[in-house]
Amino acid sequence: MEIFIERLIYATRWLLAPIYLGLSLAIVALGLKFFQELYHLLPHVFAATETDLVLVTLSLIDIALVSGLIIMVMFSGYENFVSQLDLPKESEKLSWLGTLDTTSLKNKVAASIVAISSIHLLKLFMNAANISNDKLMWYVIIHLTFVLSAFAMGILDKLTKKGKGDKGQYDQKY
Repeated sequence: MEIFIERLIYATRWLLAPIYLGLSLAIVALGLKFFQELYHLLPHVFAATETDLVLVTLSLIDIALVSGLIIMVMFSGYENFVSQLDLPKESEKLSWLGTLDTTSLKNKVAASIVAISSIHLLKLFMNAANISNDKLMWYVIIHLTFVLSAFAMGILDKLTKKGKGDKGQYDQKY
C-alpha cells in the first residue's frame, strides 16, 4: 500500500505539465500585445514626443522581460518538478537549460521582478507631473521592498551555500 501511495504522489508531478504548457499561452498574449503596441506606435512615430516614444519603448521592454521570465519559469520548472527535457543532440539548446535549480530560479525571478518594477517606476517618473506625490511615494516604497527582498534572498542563498560546505565564486578566488 505504501509503495502505491508513494508512486501515486510521485506521478502527480505530471499535473504541473499542463500549467507549464498554459504559460505558453500567456506568452502568445504578450506577443500579441507587443505587436499591437508597435502597430499603434509606428504610424505616429514622427508625431510622437520623445517622452511618449520612450514610454512605449519601456512598455515593449517590459513585455520582453516578462516573456523571458515566463520562459525561464516554464522550462526550469518543468525540468525541476516534472521531467528532464529530451532534446536531440543536434538541436539548439539554451545554455542555462538544466542548470537552474529552484533556488537559482527563485533568485532570477526576484531579479526579474526588480527589473520590471524599475521599468514601471521609470515610466511613472516620466509622467510624474500627472501623478500625485503620495502615489509616487508608494510606488517607490513597493519597488524598494522588491529590491530589498531580492537582495535578502541572494544573501540567504549565499549563506546557505556556505553552510553546506559549497564555496562560492568569491571564496574560490581568495
